Amino acid sequence: MRGQIDRVCALCGAILLALNAPAVAHHSAAAYDTQKEVKISGNVVRYRFANPHVYLTVQVKNPDGSTATIEVEAGAASVLNGLGFTSDALSVGDVVTVVGNPDRRNPAILLGRDLQKQDGTYLPLNIGSRSVYQGRSASATSIAGTWFSPRSEFVAYTGSVGTWKLTDKGKAAAANVDPKATTQKDCIPVGAPTLMLYPVATTIVVERDRVVMNVDWMESQRIIYLDGRPHPPAGQRSIHGHSVGRWEGKTLVVDTTNFAEHATGLSLAMPASARKHLTERFAVSDDGKTLIYSGVVEDPVYLAQPVRWSGKLEYRPTMRHSNQKCDVEVARRFLSQ
Repeated sequence: MRGQIDRVCALCGAILLALNAPAVAHHSAAAYDTQKEVKISGNVVRYRFANPHVYLTVQVKNPDGSTATIEVEAGAASVLNGLGFTSDALSVGDVVTVVGNPDRRNPAILLGRDLQKQDGTYLPLNIGSRSVYQGRSASATSIAGTWFSPRSEFVAYTGSVGTWKLTDKGKAAAANVDPKATTQKDCIPVGAPTLMLYPVATTIVVERDRVVMNVDWMESQRIIYLDGRPHPPAGQRSIHGHSVGRWEGKTLVVDTTNFAEHATGLSLAMPASARKHLTERFAVSDDGKTLIYSGVVEDPVYLAQPVRWSGKLEYRPTMRHSNQKCDVEVARRFLSQ
């Protein structure tokens, strides 16, 4: 199962999608032999820190003394950034050892998992790799600040899709998932609540009349208006919808409507209609170390019953955003595999 998990994310490198069927992948799990682990060592001759994938090329020496190059596919810059692999962590010329899974058809391509530099520095290459961050002692006093959703929280939500009560149209959508139809190949992000649980940095800014949430995934931004305005007419729709909120003590309660139809609006493998309705709650835990994110999503076109969830994001006040835009060329590379 770990092999499936590591290849399942639509453009993030590895996410489990439990949907009453085998795991659904943006990149086919069959492309790599996830049961076989190989190790290579050599010099980095090319390196591209990008979304939705980081690529590096390592020049290795063959037993006969000749050299060859191995292309290593890693996870998204935004995801790896959250695990501690930042854009300046690696440079052309570095001597590295990479552990990963070989491509079944091309031995010159490797799905990277872990990297170690000559000086012993460890870098994660996959969403399933260990983080370089240790436990943090900082505590938040409000929802403002930078937060990070651990992979376990994201997988818990996406993995719950198989338990959802679906309409006939929802069942048909679940039975006919086409990984290559993902909107993220066009650098269009998934919808909330999936977006808010993505394992990337999310920075929340609290202002007098609004709360702004910047998610380090495909330049996603949400604005929650606190000035009492109503939702706009139904014809004004967008991917992230229109959000209004109110405070219940220190808890932010958000109501979002006016969603546009979206092929991954409810989850990585479940679309959303224009009738999607989202109610969310953002509350800081008593110890200030986590942001409790919970709510209810409704969509009578695909969901026979509302879906409830609850997850936790970790407080990471010093975590930087990757500041990497989604590269359409990189996003579509999997289409030719």
